[in-house]
Amino acid sequence: MIEVRRKGDEKFEILVRRFNREVQQSGVLTVAKTKRFFARDINRSQRRKSAIRKSIIRDARRGY
Repeated sequence: MIEVRRKGDEKFEILVRRFNREVQQSGVLTVAKTKRFFARDINRSQRRKSAIRKSIIRDARRGY
């Protein structure tokens, strides 16, 4: 966890800028972004079942 403490009469904008710099240098955001969109590998049968289900729904919407 990143912690930034205020130094004496430091302005709030400078404190926020320092915090943002610490976050960028630590790499916390890049790790969070990669974990956010991580998709687990599914096996072939599950992929096939979901494709069939999606095609049925798609066809129902189109009116086939």
